[in-house]
Amino acid sequence: MKKNYRHTSFVFLFVLLLIFATTISIISVDARKHHHTKKSKIHHKHKKQQKNGGANKTPNCSNSPSPAPSPSPSHGFYPTQSPIFNILSFGAKGDGVSDDTKALEATWEAACKVQGATLEIPTEFQFLINPITLQGPCMPNFVFQIDGIILAPPKVGSWPKSSLFQWLNFKWMHNFTIQGTGTLDGQGYNWWKLSQIDYFQVMKKSKNIPDMKPTVLRFYGSYNVTIHDIKIVNSPQCHLKFDNSKGVKINNVTISAPEISPNTDGIHLQNTQDVEIHHSNIGTGDDCISIQTGCSNIHVHHMNCGPGHGISLGGLGKDKSVACVSDIIVDNVNLQSTMYGARIKTWQGGVGIVKNISFTNIQVSNVKVPIMIDQYYCDKHVCKNQTGAVAISNVKFNQIIGTYSTKPIHLACSNSIPCTDVDLIDIQLKPSTNYRGINQLGLCWNSYGKSQAPLLPSSMDYCVRRGSGLVRGISRSHEHVCL
Repeated sequence: MKKNYRHTSFVFLFVLLLIFATTISIISVDARKHHHTKKSKIHHKHKKQQKNGGANKTPNCSNSPSPAPSPSPSHGFYPTQSPIFNILSFGAKGDGVSDDTKALEATWEAACKVQGATLEIPTEFQFLINPITLQGPCMPNFVFQIDGIILAPPKVGSWPKSSLFQWLNFKWMHNFTIQGTGTLDGQGYNWWKLSQIDYFQVMKKSKNIPDMKPTVLRFYGSYNVTIHDIKIVNSPQCHLKFDNSKGVKINNVTISAPEISPNTDGIHLQNTQDVEIHHSNIGTGDDCISIQTGCSNIHVHHMNCGPGHGISLGGLGKDKSVACVSDIIVDNVNLQSTMYGARIKTWQGGVGIVKNISFTNIQVSNVKVPIMIDQYYCDKHVCKNQTGAVAISNVKFNQIIGTYSTKPIHLACSNSIPCTDVDLIDIQLKPSTNYRGINQLGLCWNSYGKSQAPLLPSSMDYCVRRGSGLVRGISRSHEHVCL
């Protein structure tokens, strides 16, 4: 009897546990169904909002634009793509005539606060933007997507005097990208005209003519900046400029201006380190790439340059200033109908040093002077002779091959501070069909280093003198100011 009672109690307890477990399972299933239904409604509601005019939609310019909604929806739903801030949603007209500067400012202010945001300049629209500073730091991984056309003011007199240094000024940007299939158009035609006529006669007739010209796109104090695929055209002066920046990558960019446009450098670097520029096309009225003081660890490769003044280091040391440039590599570059090829230019009287420079595998076609070191650089009719100079040391010209139209080489080193460790290796240069020179050797003065065959013209073997070790100490005495 006692045994049966224990058996019955055990069975009863087992049945209770089974009923409890079944109940919990049913409740759990119902809860999951309710959660799934609620999430589906939220997802459907979000898609419906996007369809009826969310931040990702690009409205027609005739529609009444409204600010983009918050890129982080509630209820725990997060978009899989980066939030997009379209300039048309912030009041831009995009007709190329209306002033869309305030719309760009508003779009920037909203996008800058969101991680992974994309500021979109849509295709098939033209946006007239007055000089503007777009300032960071912003949230990381900010993308400026340019698929349309951004236009600078075409009239010289309409530019504020306080905004003559640059048109689009990006300041203190980190982890920032500019990309797209669009164009930045500096509309510099009227600025170039002022350089081609008597400037002082123009000044007498108009008080609104400025004494400087702006750069299209300038970065200051920025880090880890990437620019790719866009076009920059017709700048009043420099097209793309980096000041006091670090970690710059430029890829597949097209920069162009007429050959007659003065001082329209393609890419201008100053006090900037750790830069890679590659697989791009540049043709302007001045240097394709200009590398100035304070630059180091620069790699330029797989580029097309021309027309223009080639790839230049300098001018350095103007007005007795300190110039420090080091660790520059230029390789796999094609230069077509440029004034110079690989060039280093310094002013008399400067201080500092240019060292560890390599120009390798440079193809030149109808270039006036393919190889140049000029320590007597002067952009005036007459410059005062001075004894000091920026020292130049450890420069390699290797595999410079093609044709020249004036002379193959110009090495004009300072009387007081010779160029040292200048190597000429595998130089093969022939006169082009447009050759107008007299002396096929060119100028070689006070340069020390070594030459290695093949050399064409063969007389180039005498262009560098042996014994760099005897004069190397003079160059090193200038290096301490750059440490």
